[in-house]
Amino acid sequence: MASILQFIIDAIDTLGYVGIFILMAIESSIIPLPSEVVMIPAGYLVYQGKMDMSLVILSGTLGSLAGALINYYIALKFGRLIVLKYGKYFLMKESTLLKTEGFFMRHGPISTFIGRLLPLIRHYISLPAGLAKMKLWKFCLYTLLGALVWVAVLSYFGYYLGNTLGDAQSLNEIAGAFMGSNKDATQLDIKSQAKNIMLIIVAVVIIIGIVYSIISKFKKNK
Repeated sequence: MASILQFIIDAIDTLGYVGIFILMAIESSIIPLPSEVVMIPAGYLVYQGKMDMSLVILSGTLGSLAGALINYYIALKFGRLIVLKYGKYFLMKESTLLKTEGFFMRHGPISTFIGRLLPLIRHYISLPAGLAKMKLWKFCLYTLLGALVWVAVLSYFGYYLGNTLGDAQSLNEIAGAFMGSNKDATQLDIKSQAKNIMLIIVAVVIIIGIVYSIISKFKKNK
């Protein structure tokens, strides 16, 4: 875990915006790399004057899109074949695939946008979009919007930590709050604050979902 964390920190410190792009592309794929360990330290570097916030958010957002597109095309090209051939071993039948396709035909944009804002789900939301053959421009647009919000929130949280903690913290200290088991008091506090932010995001997502459901039901009845 320590070596993975060091790799992430070195990538950001050495490659800068390109490193952020690559790491967020990895994070947006099915590889479980927490975006918190990338964007929050990057935001902290903005506070230190070593990076520009606009470029941090841009590189993180585009990296998220790149990783999502990889998943999308894998599911688009091979997803149906894999499900039909091996889906029965994972309790996924052809009827489930058809329901997924139908759902994304009706609610693909909002599902993609909301999915990008939810921990864990954000890593996999591109797969059902690809399976359902969601239009590429819609997938890119709503993935970008969702990724932009997520990346901006994490980046500004990192900047906020700089204002709160000052220059004394290292990137390893901040990123370590989201990886590994042994954490000091500062890291526990960082993780607790981040958790509260995630809960607010989830609450906002739920409200968006409820409003969307009400509007959709109203349009359907009309």
